[in-house]
Amino acid sequence: MQSQRLPTLEDVARIAGVSRATVSRVINGIRNVDPQLHEQVWTAVDQTGYVPNRVARSLVTRRSGTVALVVSDSETHDDDPFMSRFFSDPYFGRVVGGLMSVLRPAGVQLALQMVGADGHRRLVGDLRNGQADGAVVLSLPARDPLPALLAGERIPAVLIGRPAEPVPISYVDLDNEAGAALAAERLAARGCRQPGVISGPADVPASVDRISGFRRAMARHGHAWVPVETGNFTQESGERAMRALLAAHPGLDAVFAANDLMALGALLVLRDAGRRVPEDVAVVGFDDSSAALAARPALTTVRHPLEDMAAEAARLLLARVDDPEARVASVIYEPELVPRCTA
Repeated sequence: MQSQRLPTLEDVARIAGVSRATVSRVINGIRNVDPQLHEQVWTAVDQTGYVPNRVARSLVTRRSGTVALVVSDSETHDDDPFMSRFFSDPYFGRVVGGLMSVLRPAGVQLALQMVGADGHRRLVGDLRNGQADGAVVLSLPARDPLPALLAGERIPAVLIGRPAEPVPISYVDLDNEAGAALAAERLAARGCRQPGVISGPADVPASVDRISGFRRAMARHGHAWVPVETGNFTQESGERAMRALLAAHPGLDAVFAANDLMALGALLVLRDAGRRVPEDVAVVGFDDSSAALAARPALTTVRHPLEDMAAEAARLLLARVDDPEARVASVIYEPELVPRCTA
């Protein structure tokens, strides 16, 4: 029995209605190709089942055709709990989805790298030796040496989130202060008299900005001081913080949680305490993640357009790979309030 013939570059060109050279340019990641032709070629690749020879491609382009999504933390995570959090936290899934919306059409693969304090230099060495063409970085600790290491080695990289310290590296971020101010305005409009905050880690830039934005806006409404309990962006930490707020401030009638998972934890504690939401305590979260829709009642929250931000990070990175001398850039997104049932 004769084996089925594997699809070739010529088959893709015939289906796409373009030349073999155009197919080769698209598959090899040469990006000065008309976007319509680009789409035609990748549609034909899907139809034919053609599999590009990545080894040959890398020899031609001197690129791996891969970029790394690097999750950088201050600790080593060889244990299952961190992996479980990565795959269950909607934040990470939304980032991956946004990256792939740009990388897949460009024929670029995404490799996940999780590095702790002892793995930063090894990662930089791997990137310098061509294991990936660049990196999109989620930097979790406040004082992370990785952005400076990447910039010092001139490795194409883009951060999602502002770096904690000035570093010549591109990044995309949200105006977190403005987002927290939107939450404050929503709660103030309800006539809330005793608001509280469940924040993220106090040394993380996004947490600092959200606390600052909320307090500034509340100060304009006469609230000179707002109590804060610190969490770590998990549902469990939101539960702990909410219990602490209720114990210290039993008259609390409004809560701003710095992400939706912590808000979800707060809602569970309020329900167990017999506090009606929003009648007794109004709650606003941050992210507009799947957790906001899963909450009962559905969570009023501030939209954090992570998919769009991750897609822009991928575009910035691919441009940086094409032109390593391009200046570093920042792109700041504007938040919006998503009103639902909790405030």
